[in-house]
Amino acid sequence: MSTTVGLISLGCAKNLIDSEVMMGHLAEAGMALTSEAELADVLIVNTCSFIDMAKQESIDAVFGAVNARGEDPERARQKIIVAGCLSQRFAKDLPGIMPEVDAFIGLDQITKVAPIIENLLGKKNAAEVAKTEGPAATDDPRDYVTLKPKYVPDYTTPRFRLTPEHFAYVKIAEGCNHTCTFCIIPQIRGRHRSRTQESVVKEVEALVKSGVKEINLISQDTTYFGMDQWTDERPKPSSPVDSTKGESLSTLLREINKIEGDFWVRLLYTHPAHWSDELIQTIAECDKVAKYVDIPLQHISDRMLTAMKRVTSGDYIRDLLRRMRAGIPGLGIRTTFIVGFPGETEEDFEELLEFIREFRFERAGVFQYSKEEGTRAYKMDGQLHHMTRKSRWSRAMAELQKVAAEVNQQQIGKKVRVLVEEPGVGRTAWDAPEIDGSVHVDKSIPVGQFADVEISDWRGYDLVAAR
Repeated sequence: MSTTVGLISLGCAKNLIDSEVMMGHLAEAGMALTSEAELADVLIVNTCSFIDMAKQESIDAVFGAVNARGEDPERARQKIIVAGCLSQRFAKDLPGIMPEVDAFIGLDQITKVAPIIENLLGKKNAAEVAKTEGPAATDDPRDYVTLKPKYVPDYTTPRFRLTPEHFAYVKIAEGCNHTCTFCIIPQIRGRHRSRTQESVVKEVEALVKSGVKEINLISQDTTYFGMDQWTDERPKPSSPVDSTKGESLSTLLREINKIEGDFWVRLLYTHPAHWSDELIQTIAECDKVAKYVDIPLQHISDRMLTAMKRVTSGDYIRDLLRRMRAGIPGLGIRTTFIVGFPGETEEDFEELLEFIREFRFERAGVFQYSKEEGTRAYKMDGQLHHMTRKSRWSRAMAELQKVAAEVNQQQIGKKVRVLVEEPGVGRTAWDAPEIDGSVHVDKSIPVGQFADVEISDWRGYDLVAAR
């Protein structure tokens, strides 16, 4: 009888791909997959720990699984594995904090989850697993986490997709070379590691042939793609991109644009420091590249950008945005900001509000600063009161909502192309899965297909198409 495995996947799309890779390897090993946790012989909780809320959600999910097992005699023999960023970040602590968990695995172990499960169930020799999975972070035999992850996916990597048939995420790189003072990700996922352009293109080709209509390119910093593989002196994170030196995001997009089929490709998680006129021109000229850019800016005040170590200035960002809008007709820009960062003054915050009013981002969000242990900002002076952070978040969101209303009002009467997500609901090129708005469309339009509709109204962040 085959082993049945369940999975709870938390966090971002990058984490979702890790879950898909684990499920792909389990299926390849002949294990059965289930969406019902109570039926699983082994339950994997793939966790996130980017900010406090995500960390708490992960902890709650783990203890929820442990408690459910304890309350249900039918689940008494169920094994629980904690995977992902929480395991990677707190590898030295979790085995002692969570003795009820049967195994902790890190990012380098997602392709090796099947033999680890076989070991847990007594179907594989423990010494053999320890040899093949590499050194653990602790002496605890349940800990398989390697402290400096090196894994990067390939187009041949087995993968069981968890997204709907019409869209998929493609991870083009892993890790990050930036040292933003608020961010723990480089410590969790390691240094930036690009896939080869050939690998990414082959994966996209296969997805398009299978019927996928939307490709979402993701990594911690998609704009740094290929730069770590250049044979001459590697550029620093703030260096401009010059694709004549090797593969880059621009060369990748042009190759993807050559793939036959009716689909669009979307750029997520770009960093302002690596944008170039070449990339702007590439997006403008490639008809299959959605005229949508996700570019988290975090702030606009020079003081805050310096304190955050964003390797950009306010003037640089303003100039870049103007060049992007001028060079890419019909561009929709998504961004995010952090308010309440240590040392942020009312003057810094007012500059951010004025920036939002001036540049009128089509899609945007705001985070309250989250004080994360292990980051440089954690020990900074000038930590703001939580009520100050909350107040600034509310004020910034109010400005963004005003802009969203104005942007949506301007869409009335326009004809737009949508990808139908579910009966009666579509997304425009300006709307990424799960994070942006949607368009209410006629329920007769088939799910997973493109349709041209005319906008007649709007509600909140969503648009309404004429019937």
